Amino acid sequence: MKLLLDTANLEDIKYFNTYYPIVGVTTNPSILAHEGGDVLELLKNIRSIIGPDKELHVQVVETEYDRIIEEAHAIVKFLGKNTFVKIPATGVGLKVTSHLSDMGIGVTVTAVLSAGQALLAANAGAHYVAPYVSRLENLCDDGVGVISDIAEILSTGYSTEILAASFKTAKEVLDVALVGAHASTISASVLRNLLAHTTTDTSIAGFAADWKNAFGEHTLLELIKG
Repeated sequence: MKLLLDTANLEDIKYFNTYYPIVGVTTNPSILAHEGGDVLELLKNIRSIIGPDKELHVQVVETEYDRIIEEAHAIVKFLGKNTFVKIPATGVGLKVTSHLSDMGIGVTVTAVLSAGQALLAANAGAHYVAPYVSRLENLCDDGVGVISDIAEILSTGYSTEILAASFKTAKEVLDVALVGAHASTISASVLRNLLAHTTTDTSIAGFAADWKNAFGEHTLLELIKG
């Protein structure tokens, strides 16, 4: 399962793009609004940090069909290749998705809360569908189960991929990976929790102490180099 970072915070993007195996960054209007400032400069900086080959997902804010089409083309022109336009799962959104997909523009249909919505988006030609896992759980629905249902539907011949979103815990990320999500977009805090473990920390500390007790302050590299 591919991993993307769900933020517009430049420091977090720099860190995770350097050290973690992410394939891209996702944003939405709320994420961009949280950072504030010059939104165009912010998006340019994100693209500059991750480079031209990683995915950048940016959501439209226009609501009328013709204006959404114009905005989508402007987003891709502004941010270059591997830019995916996020389109909400609505009737207008499905029509936009069909048009943009026919034009060769990658579309991520977002705010997906049911397998039915994902089915429609896949038939409209979406590259990704983005179901909201924790949002479903908060509505007393089975978020991971919805992902599983979508994965089964898409396995019948669709090229559309699942980009699972809206996570509160690292376990949710693992759960959707186990039921067939192709990708997940994860906040910085949850992505850190995927790696963090107290036993890992104590093991590393133990390795360092044992080495120092047996061989002193010199590292193995220093000993090899003489």
